[in-house]
Amino acid sequence: MKIALFPGSFDPITIAHVDILKRAMPLFDRIVVGIGLNSSKQNFLSAEKREEIVKTVFQSASNVEVQLYEGLTVDFCAKIEAKYMIRGIRSAADFEYERAIAQINQTMMPDVETILLLSKPEFSAISSTIVRDILRNKGNVAPFVPQEALAFL
Repeated sequence: MKIALFPGSFDPITIAHVDILKRAMPLFDRIVVGIGLNSSKQNFLSAEKREEIVKTVFQSASNVEVQLYEGLTVDFCAKIEAKYMIRGIRSAADFEYERAIAQINQTMMPDVETILLLSKPEFSAISSTIVRDILRNKGNVAPFVPQEALAFL
């Protein structure tokens, strides 16, 4: 069984995240959306709310599940028996960052491959950081998040 992890904070999930995950779904038998908990990070949404939103967005996807995790992502891969990690790339800067992380992860856990999927051009400017800023300032995030998420935001 091909199991992949799609890790992130998803604070909040964006249409760019959804696009990456939908494009990855046919490639794997099971994809775990891993919502990483980082105590040093100030999140906009609670972990439970992020989990609920992602579950709602992918409720009809039979091969997608959502789990919260703490600690190293490679340790979580081992726990769920994932041999693949899915990451989205929007820019050259994202590539450099993701390449470094993938190489470190490869050293720590050689049997896990990182799969980098390029963002579609229309989604390359969308990030959770920008969406959080719009939310904090009471702006309209409807063009940037999945419709199922709007009820939670």
